[in-house]
Amino acid sequence: MQIIQWTSLTPDQQDTCLARPAAQAAVAAGETVARIFADVRANGDAAVRRLRRELDDVTDERLCLRVPDLPDDQAGLSAADRDAIAVAGANIKRFHNATRDPAGATSPEIETAPGVTCWQVMRPIDTVGLYVPGGSAPLLSTLLMLAIPAKIAGVGKIVMATPPRGVDLIDPAMAYAARDCGIEEIYPVGGAVAIAAMTWGTETIPRVDKIFGPGNIYVDAAKRFAANLPGGPAIDLPGGPSEVLVLADDSATAEFVAADLLAQAEHDAMAQVMLATTSARLADEVAAELRRQLVGLPRRKIAQASLENGRIIILPDMKSGVELANRYAPEHLILALDNPRGMVAEISNAGSIFLGHWSPETAGDFASGTNHVLPTGGGARAHGGLSVASFMKSVTVQELTEKGLLGLAPTLERLAELEGLDAHRNAVAVRTARLRQEGFAA
Repeated sequence: MQIIQWTSLTPDQQDTCLARPAAQAAVAAGETVARIFADVRANGDAAVRRLRRELDDVTDERLCLRVPDLPDDQAGLSAADRDAIAVAGANIKRFHNATRDPAGATSPEIETAPGVTCWQVMRPIDTVGLYVPGGSAPLLSTLLMLAIPAKIAGVGKIVMATPPRGVDLIDPAMAYAARDCGIEEIYPVGGAVAIAAMTWGTETIPRVDKIFGPGNIYVDAAKRFAANLPGGPAIDLPGGPSEVLVLADDSATAEFVAADLLAQAEHDAMAQVMLATTSARLADEVAAELRRQLVGLPRRKIAQASLENGRIIILPDMKSGVELANRYAPEHLILALDNPRGMVAEISNAGSIFLGHWSPETAGDFASGTNHVLPTGGGARAHGGLSVASFMKSVTVQELTEKGLLGLAPTLERLAELEGLDAHRNAVAVRTARLRQEGFAA
């Protein structure tokens, strides 16, 4: 990783330093995605099967796996494996149940004016698509992060797609987690093909109202493409390659910081890892630790490619670090500081924050309880991470009495006139005329 003196850079150079590596590749991904969507729309299941053969080298024709019909997969998992899934699931349920917004609840009725009552109700989305990455690694933790809040929200139908793996098209641990989450059907299709299938619907794969889940640059491009279609599905977050920024002072341990950077780097060659520190000593030590720890990683080539897009930035002071963090808006922000809690109030742009020297980003990825589906690519400037509320929509309700309408009518009619919307004004006027005929007074 390149070591950079932050104050030696011009503002434009600082922007370049913080630029994500995926911008140019996104253009090519978008062109590929457009072709895939057109193919799936025109040819349905036949296109999905053909594209899956071409992209994933899968000749098995099955596009839907009924979870209750799958073999009992417990035999393929150790007791420790099952316990780990259970603990993670319990923590995720505990956190998401406790942070449900007023999800499912009705807000108090508010009389905004005499005889005018308004309130809000929450309703689950009817059908959602969950995209669970599984190409290079079966991310069953993402399944837990998506399915559990969807179930808590009360979603009517959950459609799960994940890249095919092995002769059974599904990893045993993924199948076990799906069963544990109450998923009934799995569609073993990956990448942009899966997103296209859930967008249009095919003979086998249902069309959905909103698509959730992280993925590579093609998945991100496909989700954005789908959301821009007339009548297309909503999407959860702007996604893309994963990223982490470690903000560290002299109290940080180089071994820990390097391990955190590599944990993110092994996700994707286009993942971006950044260290910003006030300690030149720490910068040098982390660079050395990265070289040492990288040697033994099974996913060394992926991590090495990611590190080439990484940066180690030396800061003049921690105020500059806060400004850098809010400017970069990382998916994951680790505050490897002597007093991390004191810094939280100053951070406005981050997907998820990890405090101190004993809170590895791994905890949020798997089992602390918070959600690891987070905005990337600077999306944290405007988006938060996935929550129960993400699977719901608010519906407002209003009721006007005769007196309420008469009292509000002058305002309604005048605003309609100002906007040149005479039919709007008339919808009020015909009612008030009738009420006055019947002897009502405001």
